Amino acid sequence: MGQVQSEEDREVGLSQIQELYKKFANECPSGKLHLHEFKRIFGITSDSTEEESAYMENLFRSFDANHDNTIDFMEYVAALHLVLRGRLEDKLKWSFKVYDRDGNGRLDRQEVKHVIKIIYKLRKYDHPSDAEKLTPDEICERIFERIDQNNDGQISLQEFIEGAQRDQWVMDQLRLDLRPTGWFIDHQSKNS
Repeated sequence: MGQVQSEEDREVGLSQIQELYKKFANECPSGKLHLHEFKRIFGITSDSTEEESAYMENLFRSFDANHDNTIDFMEYVAALHLVLRGRLEDKLKWSFKVYDRDGNGRLDRQEVKHVIKIIYKLRKYDHPSDAEKLTPDEICERIFERIDQNNDGQISLQEFIEGAQRDQWVMDQLRLDLRPTGWFIDHQSKNS
């Protein structure tokens, strides 16, 4: 009940995956997507801002599940599914992974501040009037005050997820997607 998927839904899903595979195979005949190709697909060029480039590097690293510095087709499909249709908790886990640059499973102030600065600059660039009134340093400190439950100066995955779900302001600050569906569509259409 409720779990049965119609044949039509399966066909749509399959056709979408086939279309993704065609695009992937066209861009990456080797079957592996490298960082420079990933950036090109999403319209990151030498004219792009440093923040846009850094954001794409963080995304690429987070999607490279086996850490081989490439994204294969399965990683590509999983990444697109997560960003475009994933559940909130899965998106938060992914966001945590992007923040956790050293991969130790805990976020320190430097890691959080690094990504907050990128998001801050992107938001300010895209929507100057909507930019947060606090500085990235102030945002980082407020995040730690609100979600570092044991006050150890680090944020665990559990603290990250619970804090974001409990506090809308924290969620808004930590969210990486920046409305990914629109961004993805805009960048895909520019490169089609």
